[in-house]
Amino acid sequence: MTVDQATRERIKNLLMEKNTNISELSLKGGLTPSTLYDFMRGTTEHIQLNTIKQICMGFGLRMVEFFDKPYFDDYE
Repeated sequence: MTVDQATRERIKNLLMEKNTNISELSLKGGLTPSTLYDFMRGTTEHIQLNTIKQICMGFGLRMVEFFDKPYFDDYE
């Protein structure tokens, strides 16, 4: 699994856990919905760390909490 795939998986899981969607997350994190939709669809291959920081803000998480999953331990 690549870092980008792991990040997509984490966002997908958090959306389900928090019972929210990309549009709501975008608003809370100060992102445009197209930024997240493009990344989640793979149109945008890589995500910037600053964007992950905004996603974390939208979820109300610290970055260490975002990355605290086993699939970030073993990546390509």
